[in-house]
Amino acid sequence: MKSSLDTLFTPGLVAAQQPNWPGGPDGPAIKAAVTELKSFPPLVFAGECDDLKARIALAADGKGFWLQGGDCAETFAAATADSIRNRIKTILQMAAVLQYHSSLPVIKVGRMAGQFAKPRSNDLETRGDITLPAYRGDAVNDLEFTESSRTPDPHRLVRVYNTSAATLNLVRAFTQGGFADLRQVHEWNKGFIRDSSVGVRYEQMASEIGRALAFMKSAGVDPESFKSVDFFSSHEALILEYEKALTRIDSRTGDPYDVSGHFIWIGERTRQLDGAHVDFASKVRNPIGVKLGPKSTVDDALALIDKLDPDREPGRLTFITRMGAGKIREALPALVDGVTKSGAKVLWVCDPMHGNTYEAPSGYKTRSFDDVMDEVKGFFEVHKALGTHPGGVHIELTGDDVTECVGGGEQISHEDLATRYESACDPRLNHAQSLELAFLVAEMLRQR
Repeated sequence: MKSSLDTLFTPGLVAAQQPNWPGGPDGPAIKAAVTELKSFPPLVFAGECDDLKARIALAADGKGFWLQGGDCAETFAAATADSIRNRIKTILQMAAVLQYHSSLPVIKVGRMAGQFAKPRSNDLETRGDITLPAYRGDAVNDLEFTESSRTPDPHRLVRVYNTSAATLNLVRAFTQGGFADLRQVHEWNKGFIRDSSVGVRYEQMASEIGRALAFMKSAGVDPESFKSVDFFSSHEALILEYEKALTRIDSRTGDPYDVSGHFIWIGERTRQLDGAHVDFASKVRNPIGVKLGPKSTVDDALALIDKLDPDREPGRLTFITRMGAGKIREALPALVDGVTKSGAKVLWVCDPMHGNTYEAPSGYKTRSFDDVMDEVKGFFEVHKALGTHPGGVHIELTGDDVTECVGGGEQISHEDLATRYESACDPRLNHAQSLELAFLVAEMLRQR
């Protein structure tokens, strides 16, 4: 087993967006962290990854919808029971809205339990006359702008594992222990603002679901499947030392899996065909996602398919498009059409967040809810015109009442951003905005 893992990945390839570890990539600090990570048990199991892959295959065939949500970048400090519970509740509520209105099974995927690293445009950040390493997420360094905090620390990768394990433990308790029972659909809204129009709409839907469930129970139907949900973890496979250290050989099949998460994706900045990230993803058997921006070509997409899914395995590959509201209607059709005509089957997912970020007059990084929704709308329009399935959405969100994205039913303004701006990186939809998005997407699904 050990020798097969040691020779699995192609050596000498360029790995973009990697931290400058003290002592270099082969220094004693990173080697010690990797050795420790290799000794740890899996965070997820290969069979769970295969289960997710089967569900992705159904969604790619138009028989399901993908809902992926969570933090832009998780932090150690925010990995609290309340924060995790609120994110899960928000995703469960969104899934209930989508499933109730579309009658499609919803694949629930958290952007959590591993999303502790972020790519950056620059290696360095300058404030005044002080220049320090850029913040690359809690997996690498700390947000505080001091030399000691910003120096990359490989031992943080061990803390990523431990925090992810604690998060997954709580996720499994919530989703399998009765908290996610569909009959608790009203309870999921407790603790959130109820006087918003979207809160009232959710309560009305919850009442309808409750009546339907009561009718089924009176008829002698009380399915076990109502009592728990399958909830999958995902993150960007960015720091390769961490991902490789958590790659294991599945005892059932002899195949390698990255057991740091069920679903891993490659970002727009690291998807070089001859790079180390694509090589890594091509060697593990998890379901894989790839981000595609507005400059992506059909040739890019087809080359990635050939590299990552040469056997055309159902559910293996997901393309997550992040075009921007002003570009999606122009850039997406050729990609979808080209891939469809090639005969390859992928799941198409819309990330309406990353192409719509701008700086508010106050200096805060933000996104407009209208732009986010317009990109989703464009995504659905393109697929409807081509006769293909709009397979899902990938949302940066929180279950907390933050003020990071402007607009929505609460009409958050640029001036409001300072009220409760908590993100360590990019702006997220708050709970009410996330629920509002779910209702709007549900309408599109119903009309598709």
